[in-house]
Amino acid sequence: MSATRLLVIQPDVTDPVGPLGDWLVGAGAELDIRLPPSDDLPGSLDGYAGLVCLGGGMDAEDDGNHPWLRDVRRLLAVATTASLPTLGICLGAQLLAVATGGDVARGDSGPEVGGSLVSKKDVAWTDPLFADLPLVPDVMHFHQDSITRLPPGAELLASAPLYPNQAFRLNRCVYGVQFHIETTTEVVQRWAAEEPALAEFARPGALDSDTLTKVHADMAETWQPFAARFVQLAAGKITPPPDPRRSLPLA
Repeated sequence: MSATRLLVIQPDVTDPVGPLGDWLVGAGAELDIRLPPSDDLPGSLDGYAGLVCLGGGMDAEDDGNHPWLRDVRRLLAVATTASLPTLGICLGAQLLAVATGGDVARGDSGPEVGGSLVSKKDVAWTDPLFADLPLVPDVMHFHQDSITRLPPGAELLASAPLYPNQAFRLNRCVYGVQFHIETTTEVVQRWAAEEPALAEFARPGALDSDTLTKVHADMAETWQPFAARFVQLAAGKITPPPDPRRSLPLA
């Protein structure tokens, strides 16, 4: 049986695919990891069963400093149009939102930093990837920009008090999550050391090693099965939900 080939775009050297990569490979995926600009991005998504775009420290529309972001957004738009199973994480979700008609801006309530919880919305309970998640799954936040408007046609899957657009679905099988599921304790503490102004927004003790280790253990229980379901979706073993625009209303 051939592996399910996924393109993984890593916008920032400081945010590797981490445990998420292990979970995807363990579920039967083959990863083609590209770190622009040192790695060229493919001209098309031919030959890929799915796309994953990770996080990064740059803004989603900072093309002046990172001109290759245009190509990332283009690939995300192509994936959405083609209904290619896609997962955008933090910056990846912001890039996905911008590429498909949504808006991203500096969060007016300040950064979200540290382990946190998000709450599933109604649509999530029938979604093939989100349905089996707990009501309030553990996530990791480390961002100062937020998705202020979802793309047209997007369905909200998870929310939180500070910033409501925490997870969304487009075109049946394209997903964006405003939080991280791929981090490790070491990665988060490195971010905190490099971005002390953001780290100040974490709760007291939230970035301690023991706290982060516990949060990541809880995250693994939830998000490893999620990653396996994403591979199954990309492999065609899970059917995407029906298009709500084509569903008939109940009589």
